[in-house]
This record gives sequence, C-alpha cells and structure tokens, in this order.
Amino acid sequence: MIIQIDDFKQSGAEVFANLTERELRNSYEKQGGIFIAESPKVIERALDAGYEPISFLMEEKHITGDAAKIIQRCPEIPVYTATSQLLQTLTGFKLTRGVFCAFKRKNSPFFEEICKNAHRIAVLENIADSTNLGAIFRSAAALGIDAVLLTPECADPLNRRCLRVSMGNVFMVNWARIGSSPDDWPKKGMKALNDLGFKTLSMALRNNSVNIDDPILYNEDKLAILLGTEGEGLLSETISLSNYVAKIPMKEGVDSLNVAAAGAIIFWELRKR
Repeated sequence: MIIQIDDFKQSGAEVFANLTERELRNSYEKQGGIFIAESPKVIERALDAGYEPISFLMEEKHITGDAAKIIQRCPEIPVYTATSQLLQTLTGFKLTRGVFCAFKRKNSPFFEEICKNAHRIAVLENIADSTNLGAIFRSAAALGIDAVLLTPECADPLNRRCLRVSMGNVFMVNWARIGSSPDDWPKKGMKALNDLGFKTLSMALRNNSVNIDDPILYNEDKLAILLGTEGEGLLSETISLSNYVAKIPMKEGVDSLNVAAAGAIIFWELRKR
C-alpha cells in the first residue's frame, strides 16, 4: 500500500516526524513501545528476528529499488513516500539510506533464560554512547559471543543509530537487561552471574590485573566479560566483586582503548574455539 505524502498527518506516518528516542519508546505503550530501523539490511534482519512492522518511510526511488523485496514481504504494511528533499525537510535529518521502518518492540527475555546454555557473554555497564554500543554488538555477533547483558542504565540497543552502526547485528545476538533499576547492579547482578555458573572478568587498568591471553581465562567454561562506560570505565564495586581483572597490553604511553575496540579484542582472544 503506497501512500504519497507531503506531511506526517496520516495515521502511521507520524512516528517518523522528529520523535525522540524516548518518545518512540513510550509510544504504543501497550505493545512496549516502538523503534525505527534504517536501511534495507537492518530492516530485513529485524523482520527475520520476528519484529512486527508498523509502517515504512522511503524515497520514491527505493520502492522499486533497494526496498522492493522488503515491500513484497510486508504487502499489508503502509509505505509512505516522497522525494528525498521533502523527506529530509519533514524528518529533520538527512536520509543516508533512504529507507525506514517503524517496528513494535517485543518483550525482552529474562537474562537467566538467554544465559542458560551460554559460555561467553558480554556485560555492558552503563555504556551511554549508541555508536559504541552498536559497534560492540557487531563485534559480539561476529566473534561468537553467546549473549549480551546490559545494566539498567546502559543505552538502548534499539536506538536508531545503534542499529545502523551494528548493521542490524543487534538482532543476531541474544540480549537482555540484567536488572530493571540501578539498585539491581552491581551487587545483585554480579551474584546472579555467579549463581548461573559464570566467572566474571572485569576489563580494567589495575595493577593486580592479568593479561587477556592468560590461559586461566580461556580455560574457564563460562565467562562473563564486563566492559564499562566511556571515560570512567567499570565501577570500583564491580571490579572488586569480579573473579578476575584483566587488561589489554599496550604500547608505553597509551593508557586505554575505546570501549568498542577493547571489546572486539577481548572477544577475539577469549572466544570458544
């Protein structure tokens, strides 16, 4: 169903009209909110993961071009379209990929469920930058991380920028929140990980740390790799509750790596072969 628009007054199209990420999450409250996926690849991965589309927004040229297969998969879903210039004016941002889809969110699984048969998981503590979060998910999917857990104050993996940076790999990795309020982390969350049989590994620049290629880490059957927020890193309490603390050896004079880069290195080094 193709609908030509010159504004966002049509029901179903308004979700694309400069709504903030918070407003999107609070929309369709009974269904748990919505999110916007950008680009055919990301949209296809969301569809493959079972997310329900609400409506599409795209440049006219994509209807018979890059988005043709997606439209065929969703024949009953409205497709709002206009010229590139008009869409940029209406949305307030440049359409780098030219194809958007609004999806209903799904209920998140319990972290215990997705960790049941996992051996390598990543725990992301209070990571605020959506670009870093997307890059970590992309590395986690590529390097065999079984699940990603996010502390209550971590950024939203279904943020539009996070989805774009991850190339849709957010939908390729099991993920869940570990706790629902700040009080649930770190003490309760760390205990829960230990109860599930995981040894916890904090990535931190501490004198008592081991190198990431230490055999003791690789030989752990169930290992939770903890990565902290940009700048400040992991909470001191988190580190003190960990079974291990490790650091990435670096050239003298360089004290740290971006959290997404550090994640990729540690995921590769400690993957289950």
